[in-house]
Amino acid sequence: MTTTTPNAARTRLPRGIWVLGFVSMLMDISSEMIHALLPVYMVAVLGTSALTVGIIEGIAEATASITKVFSGALSDWLGRRKFLAALGYGLAALTKPIFPLAPSIGWLVAARFIDRIGKGIRGAPRDALVADIAPPELRGAAFGLRQSLDTVGAFLGPLLAIAAMWWTSDHYQLVFWIAVIPAFLSAALIIIAVKEPERPLGLRQVRMPLHRDELSRLSASYWWVVAIAAVFTLARFSEAFLVLRAQSINLPVTVIPVVMVVMSLAYSLSAYPVGILSDRMDNMKLLILGLLLLLGADIMLAFTGGIALLMAGVVLWGLHMGFTQGLLASLIARTAPAELRGTAFGMFNLITGIMLLLASVLAGALWDLSGPKGTFLAGAGFTLLTLAGLAAVRGRLKGA
Repeated sequence: MTTTTPNAARTRLPRGIWVLGFVSMLMDISSEMIHALLPVYMVAVLGTSALTVGIIEGIAEATASITKVFSGALSDWLGRRKFLAALGYGLAALTKPIFPLAPSIGWLVAARFIDRIGKGIRGAPRDALVADIAPPELRGAAFGLRQSLDTVGAFLGPLLAIAAMWWTSDHYQLVFWIAVIPAFLSAALIIIAVKEPERPLGLRQVRMPLHRDELSRLSASYWWVVAIAAVFTLARFSEAFLVLRAQSINLPVTVIPVVMVVMSLAYSLSAYPVGILSDRMDNMKLLILGLLLLLGADIMLAFTGGIALLMAGVVLWGLHMGFTQGLLASLIARTAPAELRGTAFGMFNLITGIMLLLASVLAGALWDLSGPKGTFLAGAGFTLLTLAGLAAVRGRLKGA
């Protein structure tokens, strides 16, 4: 397998990969400014329960995942990716003003729902576009870089939320208005600066991407990757519960977003180096390490009573994301036919989205019944099951 040093990967990655990374970064700044405060806003200001937060978060992400199936398939049918990716970013930008205007929980649910439809429309075509632009030997680095820049936005967003909450004396709606600005910058950047590569000559035209005959062209290795990712997703749940865990140890509301800052910083700093490593070494070893990091995070978060152990668990949670999310995306790109990449990413996101819905609802129910300890110990149990399953099928994915 071709070896690539970090500096060589950075030099050789096409400009379009960097631009798509900055597009993701700006949208994540906007989204995380809102989402770092939204769970606390719903519980402390609007009086909703943790179970309600879990259901809302799960439904929102499942909505995005279902939409990704159809947008990914449509991008394969069209043979073009950029239009759908830009449409998704544009829709997400247009829905951001709903958050500061929402007078009730119903409006917030609607805003999350529509925002996630935008995410669903852009997700699979954007990931397929990354795979189309990146050289095959650098796909791990390409997905790692995009994830890393995306996650830079994920920790800059909460930092800006902290500063804005201090500046506005805890004025949630004004902070939500500030978050509208980077969302519109993100949509403008993908429209103006991303150039889609020409479709390769001789690449098979896909007529009905979701037809059984087309889905049968997806290899056994692809479906094993999806199966592993599905069980893995059940072992984790929405990061909203990290925010609620911080609230449970009585951190002041103005500093609670620091939890998302720390998690995202660990995620961002690890995703790109791990992506480069995935082009050079056994991907299964990296996935196993990612699961061990999640196991450690769950145990620490279950038993924490203070800020030191809380932050240690949050760091491990972020590292596990960096070790796994870009890696799973690059495995999908490597195991799916070029003409079906949109559909492949769509199916992957549908299945993992359903599992995230189940995980988030279960986490919310456990939180209401037994508190944070029960929630995170259950996550540790599912992580151990995932490790056992990965060990059992590891041989089937050699060379993936």
